[in-house]
Amino acid sequence: MSNSLKIALGSIVVGLVVLGLKTLAWRLTGSVALLSDALESIVNVATAVAALVAIKVAQRPADQGHPYGHHKAEFLSAVLEGVLIIVAALLILREAWHAFQNPRMIQDAGLGMAINAGAGALNAVWCWVLIRQGRRLRSPALVADGKHLLSDVISSAGVLLGVGLAVATGWAVLDPALAMLVGVNILWSGWKVMTASLSGLLDEAVPEKTLAVIREIISDKASGALEAHDLRTRHAGAVTFIDFHLVVDGQTTVSDAHDICDRVEASLKARLPDAQITIHVEPEHKAKHSGVLVI
Repeated sequence: MSNSLKIALGSIVVGLVVLGLKTLAWRLTGSVALLSDALESIVNVATAVAALVAIKVAQRPADQGHPYGHHKAEFLSAVLEGVLIIVAALLILREAWHAFQNPRMIQDAGLGMAINAGAGALNAVWCWVLIRQGRRLRSPALVADGKHLLSDVISSAGVLLGVGLAVATGWAVLDPALAMLVGVNILWSGWKVMTASLSGLLDEAVPEKTLAVIREIISDKASGALEAHDLRTRHAGAVTFIDFHLVVDGQTTVSDAHDICDRVEASLKARLPDAQITIHVEPEHKAKHSGVLVI
């Protein structure tokens, strides 16, 4: 089992534990704000399952029907996560509205808040693991899951603060008001996760920093060629796709041109191990500029 799959499986286990703790905190207190926290934990479990399935699909090798592989499955998972987060936010807002119309005082606040705080601490540790390892493994599904958990950690902290204020002041209306704020925050989080993943599905180019590295390597290692142009990049999961045109002198042999391509590919893969590179070799009359340039 790959590291990505192990982490995704760990997310399901952590999500179930946190869900159990937050549900217990809600049942003890009757707080609609703590209920909103528990509802988001249900989404955490669902998105963790979606991430596990997506990572497993994304790791399938290319086949005749999918010659470029299945890497975009992770983007689809992240979009699904965004949708589920938004659904959870709407459910929270619905519960908050009902409670706002009929507010009631919180029971056993101390114990319930302590249990909820423990669940929040567990989520905080795990979201750090997900984001760190997701970036290291270049897994959009794990990073999206981690960012979702981060929003959960922040909203949980706000919930605890608000519940404490509601108990201290005796203002029962603070509880549903806080749940509404949590719902709006989660709604915004879901929208951000979904739109970021849609960019990947639309073949968004690699980040400018990575593009600069690619340009530098091509310019440095394509000695013997006249020019490199029409550079295009995109990314899908852990894989970066790079293709460009390489112009060589008309007298260059096929073997020499191939050696140049091999040199460039080896250097690109040294920096981007999961890169898939396509180089189209062209004769000198196809040049658009002079020198070894990448435009």
